[in-house]
Amino acid sequence: MGETGGACAISDQELVTLAARGDARAFELLAERYRGLMYAVCRRITCDDQDAVDALQEALLAAWRGFASFEGRSSVRTWLFRIAANAAVDEVRRHAQRREQAGTAALGELAAPADVESAAVTRAAADWALARLPPQFRAAVVLREYYGLSYQEIAEALGIPVDTVKSRISRGRQALAQLLLPDFRGDPR
Repeated sequence: MGETGGACAISDQELVTLAARGDARAFELLAERYRGLMYAVCRRITCDDQDAVDALQEALLAAWRGFASFEGRSSVRTWLFRIAANAAVDEVRRHAQRREQAGTAALGELAAPADVESAAVTRAAADWALARLPPQFRAAVVLREYYGLSYQEIAEALGIPVDTVKSRISRGRQALAQLLLPDFRGDPR
């Protein structure tokens, strides 16, 4: 690939083309560009540092294997978000299965933070509530609320219709409101 000094000048699409041909350095450059964002997506969906690392490793491996089939219908960023979100959801499922097999408490059985109803909801409370959402709702909410993806981008990232994205985000938000504000009724009376 030549010199890496101009690596920032190389577009994502050029790097994907090179990676699809087996250029490991091109893959490394893409991974460097997006590793932080991919990890953040994995962390928000798994709500666990080690599970996020495991999901990121799976996502990077899947990306390396999948470059040859990348068709460019979405941006590389959206495609990598999709891979990271899917890997994180899979990791959440594997983690839940391991917990069930070990006979430990499921996520829903954990104690709630003492001050969830406070005006300033802490990050711990948000993570606590996110951990209780079904993985498919969590992925849609995280991509929308934390990363600002449009409904269309989320649909592309998760491989689902836009209407399904809207439904998952709506249902996820409702579930978060019920978890974080248990006395919230939505009735202004």
